[in-house]
Amino acid sequence: MTERIIPDADMLSFWRKSSYSANEGGSCLEVVDGHPSGIPVRDSKSPHGPAILFPAASWIPFVTAVKNGDFAGSAG
Repeated sequence: MTERIIPDADMLSFWRKSSYSANEGGSCLEVVDGHPSGIPVRDSKSPHGPAILFPAASWIPFVTAVKNGDFAGSAG
């Protein structure tokens, strides 16, 4: 997969918090829906930092795997 970087994620509008992010603050993933080049993803703690632009064809299987719990317990 070829990842593209958006150096200043704040230049994009309409960020929304992922439904899989915790409500306690801290570790939140934000995405932009409907971007013509893919799915921009950023860390909410760094809104002016970079975002990664994933191709939609890669993003959909990733979200499906998260929903299925395929990554549970795989950290560390």
